[in-house]
Amino acid sequence: MMFRRTGLSRRRFLQVMGGTGGALVLGLQLPLARAETPSGEQPQNWDPNAFITLYPDNRVEILIKHLEMGQGAFTGLAMLVAEELDAAWDQLEAKPAPGNAALYNNLMWGPMQGTGGSTGLSSSYLQMRQVGAAMRQMLLAAAAARWGVSASSLRTEQGRIYNGEQSLSYGELAEAAQSQAIPETASLALKDTKDFIYIGKPQRRLDLGKTTGAAVYTMDLQLPEMLTALVIHPPRFGAKVKEVDSEKAKSMPGVAGVVTFFNGVAVVADSFWQAKKALDQVKVSWDEAEAERLDTDAMFAELKGLTQQQGLIAEQKGDSDKAMASAAKTVELEFTTPFLCHATMEPMNCVARVDKDGCELWSGFQMPTVEQMGAAQMLGLKPEQVKVNVLIAGSSFGRRANPVGDYGMECVDIARQFPGRPVKMIRTREVDTRAGWYRPAYYNRVKAGVDSEGKVVAWQQHIAGKRVTEGTPFAEFMIHDGIDHTSIEGAVDLPYAIANTNILVHNHSHKVPVLWWRAVGHNHTALAKEVTMDALARTAGQDAVAFRLAHGTNPRYDAVLNLAAEKAGWGKDLGPNRGMGVAVHFSFESYVALVAEVSVDGNEVRVDKVTCAVDCGLAVDPDVVAAQMEGGIGFGLGQVLFSKLELADGKVKQGNFNNHKVARMRDMPEIAVHIMPSTEPPTGVGEPATGVIAPAVVNAIADATGEYRTQMPLMS
Repeated sequence: MMFRRTGLSRRRFLQVMGGTGGALVLGLQLPLARAETPSGEQPQNWDPNAFITLYPDNRVEILIKHLEMGQGAFTGLAMLVAEELDAAWDQLEAKPAPGNAALYNNLMWGPMQGTGGSTGLSSSYLQMRQVGAAMRQMLLAAAAARWGVSASSLRTEQGRIYNGEQSLSYGELAEAAQSQAIPETASLALKDTKDFIYIGKPQRRLDLGKTTGAAVYTMDLQLPEMLTALVIHPPRFGAKVKEVDSEKAKSMPGVAGVVTFFNGVAVVADSFWQAKKALDQVKVSWDEAEAERLDTDAMFAELKGLTQQQGLIAEQKGDSDKAMASAAKTVELEFTTPFLCHATMEPMNCVARVDKDGCELWSGFQMPTVEQMGAAQMLGLKPEQVKVNVLIAGSSFGRRANPVGDYGMECVDIARQFPGRPVKMIRTREVDTRAGWYRPAYYNRVKAGVDSEGKVVAWQQHIAGKRVTEGTPFAEFMIHDGIDHTSIEGAVDLPYAIANTNILVHNHSHKVPVLWWRAVGHNHTALAKEVTMDALARTAGQDAVAFRLAHGTNPRYDAVLNLAAEKAGWGKDLGPNRGMGVAVHFSFESYVALVAEVSVDGNEVRVDKVTCAVDCGLAVDPDVVAAQMEGGIGFGLGQVLFSKLELADGKVKQGNFNNHKVARMRDMPEIAVHIMPSTEPPTGVGEPATGVIAPAVVNAIADATGEYRTQMPLMS
């Protein structure tokens, strides 16, 4: 079964949005309009005036269309512009672009603005270079007119234009340049890679102020007459407000009101603490007739039971039953990966102001088009009456790319009850943790066999869990023959030569809202694939690296595996109770191999070192690439060792970092990142390492103990 990417036209996009109450889903690694654009539409916007503002004092302001949430979007995209603009690095300033899909759409997603799926830099690589080159050409035209010479006789360097011994700064030409005609893309001569001065070299980051407190997050935003709203959600998903006792809260100092909204109750006051004290006095009765009463232990039993039945066929090659029956040796493993919340350092929050003229929003929106269309639908406005201000965000990991803009729409629904006044909706950590939109829980069962020579001859896999896009308007693009792309990415089209495969999907339904979580489906598919390959190598009596290489079908895949093994000193003796494990995976168009070294003491596991090799095409900023590999490994390490979200009788148990454990500084291993040299176009780096750390650690534990521990997390 092949899943082809399909284009989404602007007309169809608006049709989908218009009939869904503003709900929108565009998933991470979404198979929409990635390489092609619908016939007759402008493929991209390269108007430099939409992205670049030149100031007389020689500052160059660049609007960054992808959300800066710690991943380096400000720096990476500015580098592309500066490279072709020939600007000096110290004259650059980066700021978030406002919500405007007509100008700032994600070129891989069609007619919407958004960040995700590790597409930010890769989708903008050519566009941002063209923007810089176009502005440089406009500067040259302005300078040529001033000096009365041909533009071809001039040169640019570090923010200045030279005419022999004469020179002008970009600032001196700012007004004249920005009034020049926009060049056609065919006339833009982009630099050869050998002439790059920024691309491929580390640069000072432009997302400044995070360590000094000068950076402005939504939490920091202060507006005149602003109110603060804290919310109460149902204790069980699917419950509804039945009755509210708020008389005591309403009489407390600073309280502007206690109101209901579509998903609960809000206390609105002049300050956070006034709202918090009043919130503690509100008593809500809930109608739980349709509430979810899921228990996670029972759920995993159900998922396991589903895999005993015939599932939906995701991939079927050859005759796996016949090949399995003739296999010399087989292995069979079960894998469980629990619900997980995103645990962003900045909980979900938003500021909204609704008045007679329209609506204005402020937040770290990952998909501004969702909030713009959703607010317009909720308020009965035209989309252009909703102004969306994008701020930097304190991480996301997929959480802010919500298909219905849940936290933004909560804020709008509350703010419209206080017309003319901005309302800042803040979710406390406990509220945010229990608000849903989790990484879905999955159960995988894999059986595979090798022949007498150690060649894999059969692979059978069952995947059971809830579909991320189920019940959303984008299910028609993401779900094929009942199978959600995010359920199987990384499991089908294995990068190993296996003639007989049978991969089945079993969909599970419940009311717990689920969402993409950093690396999405690759978290469970890479774990199942790479641990099973390791177990097969052990069963066949072969080296784990050599076994993978013997079955490899992709030179780039094999190259990162070789590099990681070489740099890690694969095969060296680590001593008693220590082990070394390897895993390699392709996701978000990038290749990542990890070698983990662990120490094991009973059930206690310590990850001592991780060696990483990555092929992400051309590394625009190697420091950013290394940071994303390190961050992805650290984020993934939490799910391996500690993190889980549990429900008992429909209620979420965890609420804060005291019982929802994540990897902390003391848990971080030494990490060495090695970037493969490449002239291929840049690909994703934000997520590819996250899904690979789990199998690398599990395989290292098996090297130390002989046991494959496949129930996540390892130390609950």
